Amino acid sequence: MALCYQYQLPVLPLDRPVPKHVLSRRGAISFSSSSSLFGCANPRVLSQRRGAISYESSDQTALYIRMLGDVRVRSRAGFQPERRDSHPYVDFRLLHLPPETGELASARKIRRLLSFQRYFRSTHLFRGISSWNSLCILDDNYSGQAMCMLEKDGSWNFDIFLFDRLTNGNSLVTLTFHLFKYHGLIEHFHLDLIKLRRFLVMVQEDYHRNNPYHNAVHAADVTQAMHCYLKEAKLAKSVSPWDVLLGLLAAATHDMDHPGVNQPFLIKTNHYLASLYKNTSVLENHHWRSAVCVLQESKLFAHLSVEESYQIGSQLGSLILATDISRQNEFLSQLRTRLDRSDLCLDDAGHRHFMLQIALKCADISNPCRPWELSKQWSEKVCQEFFHQGDIERRHKLAISQLCDRHTETVANIQIGFITYVAKPLFVEWSRFCNTTLSQTMLGHLSLNNASWKGLLQERTRSGDDADSTCEEMD
Repeated sequence: MALCYQYQLPVLPLDRPVPKHVLSRRGAISFSSSSSLFGCANPRVLSQRRGAISYESSDQTALYIRMLGDVRVRSRAGFQPERRDSHPYVDFRLLHLPPETGELASARKIRRLLSFQRYFRSTHLFRGISSWNSLCILDDNYSGQAMCMLEKDGSWNFDIFLFDRLTNGNSLVTLTFHLFKYHGLIEHFHLDLIKLRRFLVMVQEDYHRNNPYHNAVHAADVTQAMHCYLKEAKLAKSVSPWDVLLGLLAAATHDMDHPGVNQPFLIKTNHYLASLYKNTSVLENHHWRSAVCVLQESKLFAHLSVEESYQIGSQLGSLILATDISRQNEFLSQLRTRLDRSDLCLDDAGHRHFMLQIALKCADISNPCRPWELSKQWSEKVCQEFFHQGDIERRHKLAISQLCDRHTETVANIQIGFITYVAKPLFVEWSRFCNTTLSQTMLGHLSLNNASWKGLLQERTRSGDDADSTCEEMD
């Protein structure tokens, strides 16, 4: 079945003039080479606003399209708004091209209004101005409680859901800004507070609020976990401010602009991102490019040297690409080999970077290692996102992706499998590297949560057997 995309854009040859209708969109930025990142020598700047990036390097030519806010692009159905909360950037309506109704036109007007409201809130947020919406205003009590929670920023029991409510949905901005101050990064790198705040607001706004799991709260949770790992004695005495900066940046941006569907979905529907990245680490490459774009736009590191700016972009990409779950066995095997040989030397910058990759991977899948009350919420949210994708696939007669069929899968089954085959092997090796109270606590929660899911599965099985027995007796 051929799918038509609402947001398909032409791939433009980099040596030809860019059409005006592309430049009119928010932010077409062209980089002439990989060394042009972050304002290096003679970047071909087409527009300073956010949107599409044409990126060329010695080994890659790519058209990277930001999926944000109120960007409008041309499709067979005419100009359509590219909404950040749409799911998953595939307009299946184009398969039939029904006539546009008044209701649809009204919906578009509402979306444009909401886009303006999002912009208004974000600009006020990084200026420190409270939202004008009376329903969203928090009193000093809530702010005080949020500040009290930040005093325990290194606690593994940190409730990111509560913190998000106390900060009025701004957990990622508030927590990451606090951690930059905690680790002394603002002073060490001479960061401008306004630029930093603006950068964090832009990052948070790039996460899709409608995603049950891959949203800004997940990013904040991963950032808090990374902070806990960076405080571990073995890492804390070895990492440099540069390592800490990269670790926190990667954690905060590692899922930017996640569309709420997985890579197999993008590949099977011939999504332009899958074509762009040749079906390899599609989402992770997009998250990295999104982070690079926001860093460029915010000018957070404009005062650094060309080489330092380039290194930040390159190493940030290396960390984010490591979160590709399909590379799990690759990194796990490397970690086991190095631990078996006892040849990890954290004085070596390359070894430290490898352990930052492992730390980010651990932080990204740390949900099963949290206390049950938190872990259960995350498990239900990720499965909700899986099942939503499966519903879309079923509705449009596509093959349903693994773990995405709500009729054959259960949250308990999915979590038991994930803990057994993905989480536990990684955290066992992390415990070998860093055998501390925290690593043992995580393994303890992992075992308890696995047992809890098995208990729920058994209860469900017994309930099903009892129901079958009752039906047989009635017959």
